[in-house]
Amino acid sequence: MAPVRVAAGRFDDPAGAVGIETMLVSVGDGPVWHVPLTYRDAPLDGAQEWLIGTTEHSVLGRRWVYDAIGDPVYAAQVTAVIREAGHEADEEFEIDGQRVPRESDLKLSGSGAEVPAFATITEVRDGDPAVIGTDTVTITVNRVPTVAVDPADAGVLTACWSGQETPVVAARLR
Repeated sequence: MAPVRVAAGRFDDPAGAVGIETMLVSVGDGPVWHVPLTYRDAPLDGAQEWLIGTTEHSVLGRRWVYDAIGDPVYAAQVTAVIREAGHEADEEFEIDGQRVPRESDLKLSGSGAEVPAFATITEVRDGDPAVIGTDTVTITVNRVPTVAVDPADAGVLTACWSGQETPVVAARLR
């Protein structure tokens, strides 16, 4: 069986260079998997083990697609969204030369947290959860986001989608 897209949302890279997308997929009756991806216009030095493959974008050309846990731009942006109580980026598409907003089918929300930005990633471990260690904070990324959010939780990124209206934890800062 092939994976089926459940929902997706994206974050904006402040520098505008890296595409950051969070996809949720499932296979058959199995769990919903949280699959964060980054898209780059050139290979990311030192990240070969996180490379999923390449794709051709109709406008942007060749893109290198990475499991985002190995991409420092993803780690920085997820930390910022959680810290600033942010959310997924607005999406638009073009119809007859006009930009039209598109409702996101994945609602991502940062809880807010008093944590500093980081300068260096010190480790990356895959698994569930995946772990991104930095010089100031540890980011855990739940590959299967099934943990319900405690109202007292701070430092979390939550996700909701059709069929999952109660927020679950997609990522956490420690």
